[in-house]
Amino acid sequence: MALSISDLMLTTTIVPNTLYIILNKQQVMYFINCLIQYYFFGVSECSECLHLTVMSYDRYLAICSPLRYATLMEPGFCRKLVSLSWLLSLSVVLMEVISICMLKFCGFNIIDHFFCDLFPLLELSCSDTSMVQTEIILLSIPVLVLPFAFIIITYIFIISSILNIPTITGRQKAFSTCSSHLTVVSLFFGTLFSSYVLPTRGKSVNVSKILPLLYTVMTPLINPMIYSLRNEEMKTALRKFVTYILASFRVG
Repeated sequence: MALSISDLMLTTTIVPNTLYIILNKQQVMYFINCLIQYYFFGVSECSECLHLTVMSYDRYLAICSPLRYATLMEPGFCRKLVSLSWLLSLSVVLMEVISICMLKFCGFNIIDHFFCDLFPLLELSCSDTSMVQTEIILLSIPVLVLPFAFIIITYIFIISSILNIPTITGRQKAFSTCSSHLTVVSLFFGTLFSSYVLPTRGKSVNVSKILPLLYTVMTPLINPMIYSLRNEEMKTALRKFVTYILASFRVG
């Protein structure tokens, strides 16, 4: 539910404005509106990082400590984790936006992007942005670096536990409980790190735009499909659809 809200917030923040830009070739946006868009974009991204981390902990307990799962992951504790994720996301991104507001913006004010992202915003400033960039790197540690490291560690334990299961059926069943989550984590963090962690020098303008498009539009679109593939009714409907498509090609 929390992950769905993050995806919905991300989509409604980015997609309508992007479609308007595509249809009208250009978009005029006031600076305050640009900051508001960046704030909600940042909150949705940070919250998704933290929600995926909570889900990895859930998978870890389900596979590595199944007998203690019901006791440890009680509904009240889950609500506290989700609430803490939202509170941390709202606070961290608010501090980033306040730091950006303290910069001076003058002269050239056109962003060569389809939304108000961090680096295009900083490029518009005529102030020294080194302090702001350092602050943003430090703020990203609790919402990006530590969650990613935690997910890696939990999956090391999960894979180790799965390999110790004696039967093949048991391994397949255990792996199926975390395969959807692992796919979403790989897709989300892969595109996110490619955009913000890898060096921007050498990247073409088109690549710099396509990578954010993957985690702002494609990830929220694909997430429901990936998690729905565990549903037997969804699998049956997908098989029927593929069979119908193949039969149509044969008839044609």
